[in-house]
Amino acid sequence: MATQVIVLNGGSSSGKSGIVRCLQAELPDPWPVAAIDAFVDALPASLRASNAGIEFAEDGGVTVGPEFRRLEAAWREGVAAMVRAGARVIVDDVFLGGPASQESWRKALTDLDVLWVGVRCEGTVAEAREIARGDRPRGMAAAQAETVHRGVAYDLEVDTTHTESLTCARTIAAHLT
Repeated sequence: MATQVIVLNGGSSSGKSGIVRCLQAELPDPWPVAAIDAFVDALPASLRASNAGIEFAEDGGVTVGPEFRRLEAAWREGVAAMVRAGARVIVDDVFLGGPASQESWRKALTDLDVLWVGVRCEGTVAEAREIARGDRPRGMAAAQAETVHRGVAYDLEVDTTHTESLTCARTIAAHLT
């Protein structure tokens, strides 16, 4: 069976979005992206600053509540339904819950061929990117750089600290079956 889903997990400002764009340009077939940032942006404003939804602390901490978890589970199932309907999808996510986050994806993607990819970046480099972006709470990138990978199992890992997105994308593409 050919790979149907590529799941990229990495902290904020680790380079996942750049890798996604390069993968989409390099792969011969269309691969739409399901990005956690787009999911968060799609939430009503009332859930983007609420203990029931998702909260971003000034120090970069992220807290998610029960309504966010419920909707996130439905989003995962929707992504899986797209794949079962014939789309090949790239997931761009941040496993705030580490292995529990991966297990939630495993459950949703049961019986699908998934390539699990860890996107690493040294915290100081991710922090510099975060500052340059200016659209994230300062401290988020450094806080997530290692924690999102603890206990998570990958088929492949790439490191954007000193490697360009295109090179990482080509490495990932070479591992597709």
